[in-house]
Amino acid sequence: MSRVVRSFEAPDQIQERAGITLAVLEVGGIAVARIVHPPGWRWSKDARPLVGTERCQTRHLGMQLSGRMIVELADGSMQEIGDGDLFDVPPGHDAWVEGDAEAVSMEWSGVHDWLRSREAERVLATLLFTDIVDSTPLAGRLGDRAWHTLLAAHDDIVRRIVAESRGREVKHTGDGFLAMFEGPGRALGAAGRIRDGVRALNIEVRQGVHVGEVEVGAHDVGGLAVHEAARVMAAAGPGEVMVSEIARTLAAASGFDLEPRGTRELKGLDGPRALFALRDDSRIPGTAR
Repeated sequence: MSRVVRSFEAPDQIQERAGITLAVLEVGGIAVARIVHPPGWRWSKDARPLVGTERCQTRHLGMQLSGRMIVELADGSMQEIGDGDLFDVPPGHDAWVEGDAEAVSMEWSGVHDWLRSREAERVLATLLFTDIVDSTPLAGRLGDRAWHTLLAAHDDIVRRIVAESRGREVKHTGDGFLAMFEGPGRALGAAGRIRDGVRALNIEVRQGVHVGEVEVGAHDVGGLAVHEAARVMAAAGPGEVMVSEIARTLAAASGFDLEPRGTRELKGLDGPRALFALRDDSRIPGTAR
C-alpha cells in the first residue's frame, strides 16, 4: 500500500551543509525540505564559499515555520519573512537570520539544487534591466483589472523589442525584465525603443545596461555582473537609460549619444562607478551592433 502520510520525524535524507540542516522528504514526486538556519547564519558568509556564486541563484518557495529571515533582492530591496509567512524568493538574493532564534522553514522548490557546489558556464554578456517607475502607487490608483491590462501591454512591448533586437529574455521581475544581449549596441538600441514604446501607455521605465561575466543556468543568469546591472538601473530616473562605463566603452562605435552622469556609489559595490545616460533625444541607429 502506498504511503499517503509522511513525517519529518523519518525523513528520506538529512543534509548538513554550510551551517544549516535540511531534512528532505519525497511526497508525490516533489522534494520537500524542513530547513533549520542557526542564529547568525547568512548566505553570503556561510554558503557562498561552498556554492561559488556571489548571491543565491536558487528560487525558494515555501513557508516560514518559526524565526525571522531577512531577504535582500537583486534590486537592493529588503523584505522580512516571519512566522507563518508564505514566500517566493527569486534568484539573485542574499538572506540572513534576524535575531537570536534559529529560523525554520519548509520549502518545496529548489531543494535538490540549493547549496550544490558547481562550476556554472561563464560567459561575457550585456545585461539590460528594466523597471516600471512608481508601479506600486500606479497599480493602487488603477485597480487590479486596469493594472493587469496595462502591465500586459507593457510586457508585450518589451518582449517584442527584445526579440527584434536579438536579445534573450532571462526573467520577468513582476514590473520589469532582465534581458541578455550579444553586445551593448543591441542592448542600447532595445532600451531606447522600450523607453519610447511604453510612453504610448503613459508610463515611464528606468533601465540599466552593463557588461560583465555571468554564470548561465538553465533558466537564469547569476554573478556579480547581474547585481551590478541591477544597481546601474536603480541609479536611473524616470525614462532614463543608465549605462556603466564598460558598456559605454564597448558601445563607442555603435553611434549612441551618451552623456556623463558623474560617479556614483552603488549599494553593495566597492568604490565609485562612472555612469552615463542615453540622451532622451538620442537617435537610435537603424541597426544596433
